[in-house]
Amino acid sequence: MQLTPNKLRAKLANGQCVTGSVAFSWSPYVVDVAGQAGLDFIRIDTEHSWRRDDALEHLVRAALLGGVVPIVRIDRDDPYLVRKALEIGAGGIIVPDICTVEEAEAVVSAAKFAPRGSRGYSGMCLSAGWGAKAGPEWVAWSDSEPMIGIMIENIVAMDHIEEIMAVDGIDFALFGPADFSMSLGLGEPKTNDERVQSAIRQTIAAAHKAGKHISLGVGMDPDSIKKYADLGIDMLELGSDLGAVSAAWKSAVACAEGG
Repeated sequence: MQLTPNKLRAKLANGQCVTGSVAFSWSPYVVDVAGQAGLDFIRIDTEHSWRRDDALEHLVRAALLGGVVPIVRIDRDDPYLVRKALEIGAGGIIVPDICTVEEAEAVVSAAKFAPRGSRGYSGMCLSAGWGAKAGPEWVAWSDSEPMIGIMIENIVAMDHIEEIMAVDGIDFALFGPADFSMSLGLGEPKTNDERVQSAIRQTIAAAHKAGKHISLGVGMDPDSIKKYADLGIDMLELGSDLGAVSAAWKSAVACAEGG
């Protein structure tokens, strides 16, 4: 693996909007297709589609070969998972359900080497070329290029949103409208509820104030994509692999049955 600049970070730094999607299928082919289709990033979900085997490494390798930045969403409260994802070459990580400054600081600590953080050192990993690229250059690259993200998905976080987004080392936040809806007591995802929409706008404002980026699942409807891009979402998640397949099949079935 080459210690090259993170093209996702570079594009965002130039003020450009980036596009991605979500991989739930655990197929390296899907990840490769994401790159060939021109997506900037692919979020590999291990929070709700968890597999404790070597499958994640294969998906990351496929992303690196396909030219799409792999961002791995991991479970919270397991700091070692941050290190493991970064060691296998993830171009970014996301930790869910961050509600306080202290929790955001813990994510940064797990992702960065000392003195900023507490990440354990080993060059015997893919991102360090299995030792061939280990050392000070790799440490500096590891602390500066992978993007460190958190999820804002609970009403509790809104009391501290500006302080959370201002934490040094956090690069972006993924807003989760589904769990935010649940935290409001709505009983199901209701993205269009005004309280959810208000929280999205508040999170965008806090991110912009701190010079950080915001990601949101906006689906594949052109009107939705434009709406959230205009609001200031600069990391647009265009649906998911399984969602796209399901929608295409449903549409085809409806056409066939109607014919």
